[in-house]
Amino acid sequence: MTQIILTIHILIAAALVVVVLMQRSEGGGLGIGGGGGGGSLMTGRSAANLLTKITGMLAAAFFATSLGLAIISSGSSAPRSIIDEITPPAQQQEPSAPLAR
Repeated sequence: MTQIILTIHILIAAALVVVVLMQRSEGGGLGIGGGGGGGSLMTGRSAANLLTKITGMLAAAFFATSLGLAIISSGSSAPRSIIDEITPPAQQQEPSAPLAR
């Protein structure tokens, strides 16, 4: 189950990056999805509205999968910290007498 949610999470993250890069920013940005000529199917304003809605939906899905992964990982029997996995090194005993040369 974790593998499926993790795969979906990664796909959502990649899609979110693409959609955010397509949006026209105040400073110009890449602006791939905006503007266009008069013959384009969508106007600049409708494309911006659509991209904003898609960004919001992808962000909500990203948060949902993040919470799902956190809940699943906290319920497992795996150690909660990497420090819990560390075992103390074996006690090394010092020789009682110095070695003769």
